[in-house]
Amino acid sequence: MTTGNENLEWKEVHVDHVCQDEWIDFRRCDYKLPNGEVIGPVYNYSKHSFSIVVATDENGNFICVRQYRHGIDEITTEFPAGAIEYKEKSDVPYITFNNILSTEEEAFDAAKRELQEETGYVSDNWKHLMTIPANATLSNSLVHIYAATDCHKVSEQELDESEFLYVKRLSEEELLNRINGGDFKQSLHVLAYYLFKNTP
Repeated sequence: MTTGNENLEWKEVHVDHVCQDEWIDFRRCDYKLPNGEVIGPVYNYSKHSFSIVVATDENGNFICVRQYRHGIDEITTEFPAGAIEYKEKSDVPYITFNNILSTEEEAFDAAKRELQEETGYVSDNWKHLMTIPANATLSNSLVHIYAATDCHKVSEQELDESEFLYVKRLSEEELLNRINGGDFKQSLHVLAYYLFKNTP
C-alpha cells in the first residue's frame, strides 16, 4: 500500500525487550505505519557490531579461518572477523540499541586485534572498504570491512576458550571455488571479497 507521498517512516509505539543481556537485545515491537495503522509484533535486535578483514599474505594468498557456524550447522571458511566490545564505553552491562555502535577507530582496533588473535598475522598496509548495516531489515548492528595486504606472521593464535579456528591460506582460484558452491557461505564475507577486488 502506498500513501501518495514520501512519508514512509514507521513509528515505534511499543517495545518489549524479550531478551536483553551481554549478547543481544531482542525486541518485540508495535509500529504505527505511515497510514496510521498499527502493526505488531515486529521483531528486531541489536548485537555487537563487528569488523571483517580481507587479509592477504606477501604472496597474494587469502588468509582465512575455518570454524563451526551453529546457524547452519556447518563448518565454513571465512575471513578473520570479530565483535567490537561495547562494555568499556557503556554505562549498563547489557546490549542496547545505541551502545553497539562504534567509531571507525574502535572498529579498526578490533580488526587489527582479531586478525592477529585468530591467525597470528599482522599488516602495515590497511584500507577501509565499507561500513554498512549487517542486516538492515532486522538489526541496527554495523559491519566494518577492511583490507589488510602483505600480511606476515608474528605469533601463534590467541583464541578465546570458546573459539576453535583453523587457519587456511587460499589462492584466489581456491577462494572463488569455495564462494561459488563451496563452504564460503557468510554473505557479508562474500561482499567483503568483491569490495576488495573492486575498490581502487
